Amino acid sequence: MTHPAYGTLRQVSEAASVLLENNPSTMTLEGTNTWVLGAPGASGRIIVDPGYEDVDHLRRLLDGAPVELILLTHHHPDHSEGAPWLAHRVDAPVRAFDAELCQGGDPIGADQVIKAAGLELQVLHTPGHTADSVTLRFDHDGLTHALTGDTVLGKGTTVLTDLGDYLDSLARLRGLPRGSIGLPGHGPELADLTVTARQYYDHRQQRLDQVRAALRQLGEGATARQVVEMVYADVDKALWGPAESSVRAQLEYLRSVE
Repeated sequence: MTHPAYGTLRQVSEAASVLLENNPSTMTLEGTNTWVLGAPGASGRIIVDPGYEDVDHLRRLLDGAPVELILLTHHHPDHSEGAPWLAHRVDAPVRAFDAELCQGGDPIGADQVIKAAGLELQVLHTPGHTADSVTLRFDHDGLTHALTGDTVLGKGTTVLTDLGDYLDSLARLRGLPRGSIGLPGHGPELADLTVTARQYYDHRQQRLDQVRAALRQLGEGATARQVVEMVYADVDKALWGPAESSVRAQLEYLRSVE
């Protein structure tokens, strides 16, 4: 069944709209959220995470005010693959934390402020899902917006590569103003990102307790796959592969702190 939002630019706030890519899966939920940013009256727009090189999706981003800048929250292809195609057609630079993703612009750095489309976006380096993951924060009309990529999703939890980094990133997101609206890379927007970040943190602590319990039963030499089969027994097996990555990150974390 086709999601009713595909192909329709939906306004979320005065400064942010979203175009949902038609790439649903167990990993992307309903699809990738491509964010279109710009202050009211601004002459240009910012595109965040164009998604795959899906020409039907990307062509819809050609309509409207000129694109000043293309930003990427991280390197995964469901967020970044379409950036070169779009950049070529709108003559705009692509900027990301990873220099290899950049095209016609410099890498973005932690705590850097980017001014474009009438907005000022602060770059928060929020690794854990990937080493190059960033959250883009801006304030408009009394409301803090935070584009989280895959660091915090609109529903469910994300896959990890480094748990220590991720817990630090969640702590930083919890420090945003209460009522900050979360604009994730997948799933619906979040009414208060700080609350969700706290829930994510608590969930990670619960998973760590479950992994510790599994290791007590399986032995310290247990593999990530063995732990997944015990801890994620009630989860769809289609998600066991991604879960194994997260468990591996949890095992590495536990070995480093205990």
